[in-house]
Amino acid sequence: MARRLRPVGLDFAETAPLRLVFAREMTAPPEAVFRALAEDVSGWSEWFSAVTLARPSGDGTGREMRLLGGTRFQETVLASRAPEVYAYRVDTTNAPGARALVEEWRLTPAGSGTRVRWTFAADGTAPFRVALKVGRAGLGRAFRDAVTALDRRLASAHT
Repeated sequence: MARRLRPVGLDFAETAPLRLVFAREMTAPPEAVFRALAEDVSGWSEWFSAVTLARPSGDGTGREMRLLGGTRFQETVLASRAPEVYAYRVDTTNAPGARALVEEWRLTPAGSGTRVRWTFAADGTAPFRVALKVGRAGLGRAFRDAVTALDRRLASAHT
């Protein structure tokens, strides 16, 4: 059963009670990475293995996401500023214990490539926060694997 989460703004990525931040460098330039994140939403399932369905909604102002295991999200895009930042808020989810969630992808040039910083900002019940802290390594691995797969996908698109 989907539940409505607290509507928070982009500043929540910096002020959330729980923030998990991961970073990795890619060989693809920021513009290409940004396009993959913000403009090719349906392509997420091709490079982020936890994503089984991704599609834009609301004329691009929102997203519908489904993950392995059946977790579902309806999201609102909070920031889409090429090629620097792409962020979204979860409005409804069937994930138990969540009260507010924002994910922010910050892109900065790194030589001819991109440094990608992903912030997973959350608030929820005590068991939810504990589960995220315990799952930090798994989220980090999922992020690293996704960025690596995206980098390969972008490289093959330009060869």
